[in-house]
Amino acid sequence: MTRVSTSFNLEADENQHMVNAALVGQEQKDIKQKLQKLESFVNMDATQLIEVATEVIESRDVKLKIFSSSSSSASVSKFILLGFSCTWDIQILLISIFSGTYISTLIGNLCIICAVRCDHRLQTPMYILLANFSFLEMCYINSTVPSMLANFFSEKKTISFSGCFLQFYFFFSMGTTETFFLSAMAFDRYLAICRPLHYTTIMTVQKCFRMGACCWVCGFLCFLLPVYLISQLPFCCDNKIDHFLCDPGPLIKLSCSPAPTTEMICALYNSVLIFSTFLFITSSYTLVIRTVLRVPSAEGRRKTFSTCGSHLAVVSLFYGSIMIVYVSPTSGNPAGMQKIVTLFYSVLTPLVNPLIYSLRNKEMKEVLKKLLRTVRQIHGKKF
Repeated sequence: MTRVSTSFNLEADENQHMVNAALVGQEQKDIKQKLQKLESFVNMDATQLIEVATEVIESRDVKLKIFSSSSSSASVSKFILLGFSCTWDIQILLISIFSGTYISTLIGNLCIICAVRCDHRLQTPMYILLANFSFLEMCYINSTVPSMLANFFSEKKTISFSGCFLQFYFFFSMGTTETFFLSAMAFDRYLAICRPLHYTTIMTVQKCFRMGACCWVCGFLCFLLPVYLISQLPFCCDNKIDHFLCDPGPLIKLSCSPAPTTEMICALYNSVLIFSTFLFITSSYTLVIRTVLRVPSAEGRRKTFSTCGSHLAVVSLFYGSIMIVYVSPTSGNPAGMQKIVTLFYSVLTPLVNPLIYSLRNKEMKEVLKKLLRTVRQIHGKKF
């Protein structure tokens, strides 16, 4: 039996919806292909054309479901810390340098803490703040260097989403705490030199402990807002962080959509925090230097400048590096510069802190020598 096909007029209004149904939901490439094949519709009857349109629409619905499910499952659950991209020989060199720096930092700062704890002459506000500062530096370097060293030996170099933001929070909270401790130490030197008669009544040991506790609490509370804002950004595609730690700049760049508001809030937040503490510190030391220049004794001026000079050296190194990275908007800093400058305040500053304070402080050197002799005697008795 011969099957008769009726002619199909594309121009007729009653048939136009059939053509539209065949083209509904198609991508541009699919539409072009269907338009090229419209000639084959001429020999189809209405029933056949509707069947074709139904198949096309069902196929399109399946594609949309697959696409929507893949999009919803594409939210980032972990990040990849690229770290330092270099040859294995260079990586071995970096591993050696960072390992040596890490161990030296822990030993040096631990020696300062033990010296302050063991010698009653150093249990004064200045050295109590210094011991707190040394403990902070030990925590500071532990938040970055161990994971950085582990990434050198890891093939995947991954960190979980929660682990990344925990590192982000603790690293920058301790950095904020450091700015507060540097301010407290500057205030202590201001009182000791510019208000010597009132120093013992204003800066008692109890008040010093309260000041230290305030620095710790405020430091860990202040950075909750930036961490929350960045954690709420949509991360759905690329999860590679071109850094050796979870830093706000690279994290903001990984957002699926531009986040200029969050970026500017973080930059403004960092600027206020950094400049307010920096101006307080520089103002304190300006008054200290002005007072010291009036001291008639050359020995007194030398001793005072020696103590304040060590503080200023740490302040200059720390603030000089963080201002380069965090005061300006994150988009303007190359990834390579961010890594190098971050190494200065996250690895180098904790290392030079015990060196500066021990080598430029006569009392600290004497106590450290005494502590070293005691350790040698104990070690000699055991063996």
